[in-house]
Amino acid sequence: MLVCGRALAGLAGLILSIPGVARCQGADSPEGVLRHALQLHQAGDIAGAIAEYRDYLNQVPDNVMARSNLGAALSRAGNYEDAIVEYHKALEQQPGNLPIRMNLALAYYKAAKTSQAAAELEGVVAERPGERQPVLLLSDCYLRLGENRKAIDLLTPLQQQTPDDKALDYMLGTALIGDGQTARGELLVDRILRDGDSAEAHLLMGESRLSAKDFAGALEEFKKALAINPQLPSLNGYYGTALANTGDTPAAEAAFRKELAWDPNDYVANFQLGKLLEGDANHAESRRCFERALAMRPHDRGARYELARLDLEAGQAEQARAALERLVSENPQDVDAHISLATAYYQLKRKQDGNKQRALVLELNAAKQAAVSAGMSK
Repeated sequence: MLVCGRALAGLAGLILSIPGVARCQGADSPEGVLRHALQLHQAGDIAGAIAEYRDYLNQVPDNVMARSNLGAALSRAGNYEDAIVEYHKALEQQPGNLPIRMNLALAYYKAAKTSQAAAELEGVVAERPGERQPVLLLSDCYLRLGENRKAIDLLTPLQQQTPDDKALDYMLGTALIGDGQTARGELLVDRILRDGDSAEAHLLMGESRLSAKDFAGALEEFKKALAINPQLPSLNGYYGTALANTGDTPAAEAAFRKELAWDPNDYVANFQLGKLLEGDANHAESRRCFERALAMRPHDRGARYELARLDLEAGQAEQARAALERLVSENPQDVDAHISLATAYYQLKRKQDGNKQRALVLELNAAKQAAVSAGMSK
């Protein structure tokens, strides 16, 4: 079975062994409380373990391993924010403790704080570059952040060492296709298909077809994947994208919502559903979708631009102006951002600035047309 985001999300924080826990101490002694906490934790009584760890740490606040185990128990209970606090306290005392840093990365990952998870994992991987779990988790973070090139650089050496690893083939294929290297990505798809029909392989082929704007071809690949594994992570988000681009918007919305029911933080489903709802003037939900997409990819141009457009439509011209000025400064060739910035200036009664943006749009469009004509004449 191929490793993917949902499988990685099921990883649990490590329970660290704590030396020096004396078995002969009474149950009411600090050592007895800690021993009981460990027993409860290992037996799966997480609420009881949390209470006992807290009791112990009130008496012995400097025990790093006990504090990390409290973080692991909190994380297992789904209380990731408090887990992150405990891991940070532990790392203040032992900043070089890699198991605790790995646990902190897992808590960030499960809390959908992907950028922070990646930052922690980069340190772990730098220290232990050959360990499979940190590499796969960091690669998945890069894929979620849309940083495909980083995922390629990380996965390629490991995939070359283990060429028959289908999990690595799948993740590297995803990164390659996302980076526009479809030929290399499809070679890995072929390797996956050698072992039989695979939902993962059809998902990758569908992504490749989407990149080439072959929406009908992408739709067929996604349908094949759905027939094999309708719960494959990200599949319904991409399927919805193909449906939207072939004109079936009701089915596309249903597919996006199905993906988000499984993973509320899926970037593609959030972004594409936001665009779909924006067209229906459902701006409140559309905004929530774009904000979740931006939370997953904090520097994403698309989500930032769509939120600025929503601000314009809501009459928040000053807020839109600030966002759009940042976008055009980062990418002066962004025609859509220049057009929207002109609109913002006009709403703010800054006609001269608006006219300058319109003139820039005309120049950019003329340059683009000239480049197309030159290419056709060769």
